[in-house]
Amino acid sequence: MVAKKSELSYSLVLKIRFERGFNVRRGVVLFALILYLLAVIALIGSWANDRQKTVAALIKAWKAFDTILPQLLGVLVLIGVLLAYLDAPTIGRILGKDSGWWGVLVAAVVGSVTLIPGFVAFPTAAMLLKNGAGLTQIAAFISTLMMVGVATMPVEIKYFGKKVAVYRNLTAFVFSFVVAWVIGMVVR
Repeated sequence: MVAKKSELSYSLVLKIRFERGFNVRRGVVLFALILYLLAVIALIGSWANDRQKTVAALIKAWKAFDTILPQLLGVLVLIGVLLAYLDAPTIGRILGKDSGWWGVLVAAVVGSVTLIPGFVAFPTAAMLLKNGAGLTQIAAFISTLMMVGVATMPVEIKYFGKKVAVYRNLTAFVFSFVVAWVIGMVVR
């Protein structure tokens, strides 16, 4: 296989792997199984070392999961409803590759005002990508979602002061466009 000069080496490696029959889904499942296996081994090691601390840690983990579960279910229901009303062409028109910098701006503003945990944000981004959103737009959405906190601004102002909170959020918002641009250049 001869690569064009404009192709990046990363995409070339992926193309070679796909041509040789590398199955991404199988790789992801295998990686997840390895992580689960390591977690079980670590849990057994912790249990063997100190049973009381292990039980206390498992109870604490369950309480954290119980706290997060309503948020997770709420966001998944919201995304499901949005995807039911917004078909793939509509998502593509608003956040698609052809929406350009307006789509990036829309994604960045939505990401800035939304308060979604990271473990929900990435599956949400995957759903949007499957339904026609562009990678550059999703990069802006995810980066503003993780770095810009309009909803958490009052807490930041309380602890850091108004000037620092506004400066941090504005800097993160601008940097999100840099991230989106880099992703757009790399993935092209």
